[in-house]
Parts: sequence; structure tokens; C-alpha cells
Amino acid sequence: MSGLTPSDAHAQAAELRDRITELADAYYARNELLVADADYDELMRRLEEIEREFPEVQSQDSPTQFVGGSADSTLFDPVVHRERLYSLDNVFTVEELTQWMAKTERDADQAVQWLCEVKIDGLALSMRYENGLLVQAATRGDGVTGEDVTENVRLIPSIPQRLTGEGHPDVVEIRGEVFFRTAEFADLNTRQAFLGEKTFANPRNAASGSLRQKAESKNERQLELMQDRLKRLSLYVHGIGAWAHPPVANQSEIYELLSSWGMPTSPYWSVVLDAAGAVAYVERNGEHRHDLEHEIDGVVVKVDSLELHDRLGATSRAPRWAIAYKYPPEQVNTVLLDIVVGVGRTGRATPYAVMKPVTVAGSVVRQATLHNKAVVVQKGVLLGDTIVLRKAGDVIPEILGPVVELRDGTQREWVMPTGCPECGATLAPAKEGDIDFRCPNTEHCPAQVRGRVEHIGSRGALDIEGLGEVTAAALTQPIVPATPPLTSEAGLFDLTIDDLFPIEVTVKDSETGLAKLDEKTGQPVTQTPFRATVKKELVPSQDALKLIKGLADAKSKDLWRFLVALNIRHVGPVAARALASHFGSLTAIDAATVDELSAVDGVGAIIALSLVEWLEVDWHRDIVTRWRAAGVPFAIPGHPGPGAALETIDGPLAGMTVVVTGTMPGFTRDGAEEAVRQAGGKVSSSVSKKTDIVFVGEGAGSKQTKAEELGIRIVQAADFAGTLGL
Repeated sequence: MSGLTPSDAHAQAAELRDRITELADAYYARNELLVADADYDELMRRLEEIEREFPEVQSQDSPTQFVGGSADSTLFDPVVHRERLYSLDNVFTVEELTQWMAKTERDADQAVQWLCEVKIDGLALSMRYENGLLVQAATRGDGVTGEDVTENVRLIPSIPQRLTGEGHPDVVEIRGEVFFRTAEFADLNTRQAFLGEKTFANPRNAASGSLRQKAESKNERQLELMQDRLKRLSLYVHGIGAWAHPPVANQSEIYELLSSWGMPTSPYWSVVLDAAGAVAYVERNGEHRHDLEHEIDGVVVKVDSLELHDRLGATSRAPRWAIAYKYPPEQVNTVLLDIVVGVGRTGRATPYAVMKPVTVAGSVVRQATLHNKAVVVQKGVLLGDTIVLRKAGDVIPEILGPVVELRDGTQREWVMPTGCPECGATLAPAKEGDIDFRCPNTEHCPAQVRGRVEHIGSRGALDIEGLGEVTAAALTQPIVPATPPLTSEAGLFDLTIDDLFPIEVTVKDSETGLAKLDEKTGQPVTQTPFRATVKKELVPSQDALKLIKGLADAKSKDLWRFLVALNIRHVGPVAARALASHFGSLTAIDAATVDELSAVDGVGAIIALSLVEWLEVDWHRDIVTRWRAAGVPFAIPGHPGPGAALETIDGPLAGMTVVVTGTMPGFTRDGAEEAVRQAGGKVSSSVSKKTDIVFVGEGAGSKQTKAEELGIRIVQAADFAGTLGL
């Protein structure tokens, strides 16, 4: 037992959901990995523990209930996969692997043959063939809905436009991984550097970035570069979806079948008879991982029998018949040149190591986080030390410690600065006992303003196209002009096209607050995000026009999104939806007491107190006032007032409390819940005696069991749309 109170559990679960969603969005939408795999997995494990102990805190949008990526895209059309694509659970030690294999054999109630294959560090792809012809290709997305990248996939030479051989069905989805071979990736970066273009940090980011781009947004030169990158990509397939009864009994036979159809399959797989064989495969490929034609980040171990796949089934996120073993990160030595401090959105001051550039796990590393002053002390590093560096999960640089025997007396101790490097305010813990130091100048610190502006434009808040990392830095911390267009987010919706020229900015990392460095030169990266040409008059660039239009369009977005955009601690999308639905306006929320706010399902005491405290701050209220003056309504049109949010909506589910668990065909997670609301229903995250209907889809878990125990009406996913009258 955790010792948490129900209120604490709600608050911690909300924080974990928001953080995990933020990390997943960075990974899938922006090709950025902000934490190591092990750290991400630890966040997921903690959330799973809380949800097991307090089932009522589990919401439909919890990351424990779905595959990691978001399917939302402003670039590509959505594609609903005919059969769901799952993620894989991970293990990080041989002991964890053998324990999982033993448990799987117990669950299968028989000995198992295992198919082992190297885990390609690329991008998942699903291709649909009809009558042997490639008709559509889509990214994995959230596992249910992906992005249509068919036109780009047609340029990848290794992907056949027509299946060969015999026996392929009328319609089949074939799954695989798109990647760059190591030699091809090196050649690509050489060409990029020669042409003065940005080089790529690793093959995975390059593969994702190459596939997820639109031809119509490119000029002639950019289109040529894009097509060159796509033609360099490769594919290996590893499975079939949307084909209920393939004429084979094992996964290994599927590979042979796919190969007979002309699909490229990996040469790096083997069927073994027991755990000892799987461990030998893992160790052998670990020793020779850099001898392969492409980068790998581990090994996938699968039950070979397809009949056992059906018997073992899957959780809401991952199959129970497969696991990914992740290799431990590589280690190298380098020199610690300096330790600098970066400040992020919440004001936390984080020390970062500046090192002599060194190549580790395929990319050049110059900086690594040291988290806080206590970690620097605990690691025992001195400026000038030779240090041991690794990439946790082969992604996030991590300093393990100094090589003490190489010290020569020139090394010196690092001292945490007393002033914020961005605004000069005195750094201090937020409260007694805190390890982290923070900048108290919350209102005016440029780094904090920049972080909050970037958050406002993020997908989880107002989702404003054009308001991302670079734009936020340009508006708040430009090199040119001397006075930034924004000194507070309060003025965001007052911006005009004239405020955007001229702007030059040093690109800063949204997590660290530090300048991003050019991969080749090590110098800070600068950009001019908004350009204008002068003919008879000033002609703004499309980027500038897009931002102004995005800000104007955002004013009509849902109230819950504005509650998230205000950067109120603990108020993420789940709590914001609950508050907006119950109260209907920020005015009503402002008038409510802590007890009244706490009583709202999905809010609780911690979130309620945080909201009240935020609204008591003068400069926070100034943000609301100026946004209102600029046209932000902060209200749901026609809402009848606190507590009556959905009761007056007419529809098939009017007045009903509804729980949606598992996957609803043709709907994203948010889309299914929104459809319930439009049908008059109230969406709840937990099953109780007050629940009227539970919609049950693939991946449903304990909520279905509880509904059965309470005798609540259960409706299967196939009848979801019909029940809602769609």
C-alpha cells in the first residue's frame, strides 16, 4: 500500500498522466526523447501502482490504457487501423526477461518455442494491400488511429507497390519498421552538412522526420532533399494485421509467407526452444550490435505459436505474448569542462554538464543534465574531471561519475550560483526541505515566460499551429529586437503582424532552458522564424501569418483548453474538462469555494486549493483580464451554470453517467468521450453504482469486471456508434 489518501492519489495520478503524455507527445510528434526509457517506465509503473490501489482515479485518457503516440496531426489525414497496433512492454535485465518467459509459460500451461529478433530503432508502419496492390500506409499513432503517409511511402524503394507470389488475401495489413541503415545514415548526414542543412542526431529521428513531411509545403530544393531522404529509407516487416486466419501456425511461418510475397524481412531472427536459447540470442547480438547493418536498441522475444497469441491475449497497451529486452547503455570517457544552470517553465534551476564533445551510441554529446545541486555532490564530479558518460536507453546522456585516478590537482569544485542566470533573482528552494532550487521571479523571468508561452501553444493546451519552441523563444527572448514582443503571456492575444519583425532568436531547449547547439560546430543555433520581403510594401512570411491566424482561431476553443493554458499547477486536461463541464465558465470557477471545487469528480482537494491560490495572485488575474479583453470568452456558450453542465443536452444518453473502457472502433480516446457528451451523457472515469452504461472495447480491464459485479448495463464496442445514434 502506498499510504496515499484518495485526494493525494488523484493529484499524483493527474501529475503523472500529464508528464507521461508530455513525454510521449515529444517522442511521437516532435521526435524528441526527453528522458531515458528506464525513467519513462518508472513513471508508468508508479501510475499503474496508484491506479491499481485507487481504481477510481483511472481515466479513459490515462497513458496506462493506450499505446504511447497521439494520432492527432495537422499535416496528415487520420487512418483508423483495421486491427489495433500494440506497443511492447519492456524488461531491462536478463533476470526480468527469464521471469517474464516463465510466467508466460505458466499462463499458456505448456512449454513454449520463442521467436527472437533484433529490435530495430526506427518508425512503426502499417501498410494495407488490396488484391495485392498497396493502397494505403499509415504510422502507428495511438495504435487505433495513425497518419496517412502513403505518398511518401511510395518513394521508399524496398516497399513493393504490388505483392508477388500466391496466397495473399483480398485485404491485408502488413506491419513493419522503417529505418536508415547505418551506412546510409552516415552518408545522409555528410550530404546534409555539405549542403548546409541540419544534420540528424540519430537514425530513428531521421527516419521519423523523413517520413512525416508534406511535399506541398516544400520549395523545389526542399522537395529534392525530401525525396532523397525517402529513397534512402529501408523497411523490414514483422507481422500481419486484419487477417483473422492466416494459413500458418507460427509467427516464424508468417515471416516466410511475407518473404514469398516479396516483402523485405529481417535476416536477424531465430526460433529457440527455451529461455536459455533466448538469453544466448540476447547476449550474442548485444556483443555484435554495432556489426549489424542498422542500429538496434534491444531484442524482441515472441511466443512463436499464433494459437497461443490468441490464448494469451493483450492488455490495453501491449500483447502478453511478446516483450522487448532493452540493452544497457554504452559508456565512454570525456572531460567535464563546465557546469551551467538552465531555468525551465516552472522556475526550477537545473545544473547541466558541458563536456568535451564525444560520440556515444551513434551521436555527438556535449551536454548532460545533473538534475540538482545534490546530484552534483552525490556524483562527486569536479570541473576538469575525466568523467564516465553513458546514454541511458541509448538516448539521454547521463554522467555516472569521475575517473578519480586521472585527477592531477587542476580540478576544482563547482559552486551552485546564487542568482538566476536569466533574470538575476536569488535562487532558493520553494519550501523547506526541497532539493531543487527555483527562481522566485515567476512573473517576469524570461525563461519561465518562454516556457509558459510554449505550453500555451502545445497540443494539450490550445494546440496553436506555429506556436512552438522556436516561436516561444522568439517572442520572449530574441537576440533582435532588444525589447521582446512579449514580457508576459498576458499580451499573447494582443500580438499583431507588425510585432513579429524583425526577430532573431537563439533556439532554446524547452526542458533545459539552455541554448541548443549545432551538431557539427557546437555553436548555439539561431533562427529567424518570421521573415518579410519588401517590394512595394512589407509582405509577411507564411509562418508569421500562420501564427497570427492560429492565435485568432484559438479564441474560439473549448473552455477546458484555456484552463490548461493558464499554467495552473496540477490542472491538466482531465481536471480542466471536469471543471469546465461542471461550472461552465471561469467566472463561476472563480466564485466557487475550495470545498465546492473539491467536490467535482476528477478534481479533489489538492487541485482545488492550487486553483484558488492561482486566482488570488494579481498578475495571474491580469492574464485573464487581458485575454478577455482580446476576445477570449472563458465560458461555454449556453451553459446553464454550476452542476448542470450536461443535463439539458438532448440525446440518446441524456442524463446518463457513462464509462468508456477499451477501444471503440473508428474513435480516438477523446473522440469516443466527446461523442458520449454530444449524445447527452456524462463521462466518468470510474465505475460505481451511479454508472448507467459501460461501453466495453478491446483492452477493457477491471472496469468491465466491476460493471459485471454491480449489474450495470454493458454495451460492446461494436454497438457504440449505434447506441449513440451515429
